[in-house]
Amino acid sequence: MGMQTDVKAAHVEATGTMVSYGTRVKGYQFLGAGTAGDIILRDGGATGIVRLQFNISATPLNPLSFLIPGEGILFKTDVHVTLPTGAKITVFYG
Repeated sequence: MGMQTDVKAAHVEATGTMVSYGTRVKGYQFLGAGTAGDIILRDGGATGIVRLQFNISATPLNPLSFLIPGEGILFKTDVHVTLPTGAKITVFYG
C-alpha cells in the first residue's frame, strides 16, 4: 500500500502562504469573484518554483473542485498562492 497521511485543509482569500512547511497538495477548490486571472501555487514563497498554475475566467461556474492524482504535488518548502482579486481557494494537503 502507498503512502497515507492525514489530509488537512487550508483556506485563503488573499495572496500569501497557505502552508508554512513542506507537504503534498492533494486537491483544491476555488471560487472566482468576477476577475479573470491565474491562480498560482508556488513552492518557496512569492518568487518560488511554480508547481501548479491555472486560469479562471471572469464568469466561472462556482465553486470548482479538483483532485490531484497519485500522491499529489510535492511542495518541499511551503505552499504559497497568488490569487486574482476576489478569488478564494481551499487546498487539501497532507
